[in-house]
Amino acid sequence: MQQKTHKPNSKAHKPNAKLHKPRSPAPATRRRVRNICVYCGSNPGTNPAYTQAARRLGAAMAKERIGLVYGGGGLGLMGELARAVLAGGGHVTGIIPAFLSEKEHMLRDVDELIVVEDMHQRKKLMFDKSDAFVALPGGIGTLEELVEQLTWAQLGRHTKPIVLVNIGGFWEPLLSLFRHMSEEAFIRRDMDVRPITVAKAEDVLPAIISAAATRPREPAGVAVSEKF
Repeated sequence: MQQKTHKPNSKAHKPNAKLHKPRSPAPATRRRVRNICVYCGSNPGTNPAYTQAARRLGAAMAKERIGLVYGGGGLGLMGELARAVLAGGGHVTGIIPAFLSEKEHMLRDVDELIVVEDMHQRKKLMFDKSDAFVALPGGIGTLEELVEQLTWAQLGRHTKPIVLVNIGGFWEPLLSLFRHMSEEAFIRRDMDVRPITVAKAEDVLPAIISAAATRPREPAGVAVSEKF
C-alpha cells in the first residue's frame, strides 16, 4: 500500500524562506515537460564534479519550473539534487520503498513523499509521473533503472526523452558496450535506441525540451511488434 505525505505550502512556513514572484506561463513547447525523473547515486562518488552537476541540474529545474521525480533518498547525489531543487523553490516528489527509507535516509523535506511496498511500484510510479528521464552518475540501481527505460523505449512502450549526463566521461564504458552490442548484432539497426548524451548539467534541459517538442505523442507499439 502506498503511503503519501503531502506538504502544501510547506516552504512558506520555513525560516528564511525566499518569496518567489509569479512567472508568466511557460512556452507551449515546455508545457509538455512538467516533471523529469532523475536517476543517480545514493553516494557522491569520487569526483566532485558529480556533486556539482547534481546541484546545477537541480537549480536549473527549479528555475524552469520543472518538477523533480526521484528515489526519495537524502544521501549522495540524490540528496544534493533534491535539495538544490527545493532551494530554488521547485517541486520535488520522492518515491521510496519502505525497506529503503532508513538505508537511504528518506528526505522528508520534499513536497510529496510516497512510500511504496517494493521496487516495482517505485519504478512504475516514477515512470507514470515523469515526462523525461535523466541519468547522472550512479551505481547498479541507477544503471538498472536507466536500462529499463531504454528497453521500454526500444519496445515502443514510450517516447519520452532519455538523457545521459556524461560528466567526466562517466558513461563512456556503457556507451562503448552499446556500440559493441550493435556491432555483434544484438541491437538491431531497426530497433536501435540511442539516449541523448550531454557532457554537462546545463545542457540537460535544452536537450529534453527540444526532444519533447518533436517526439511522437504515442509510442509505436504496433510497428515494433511487427519487427519480431
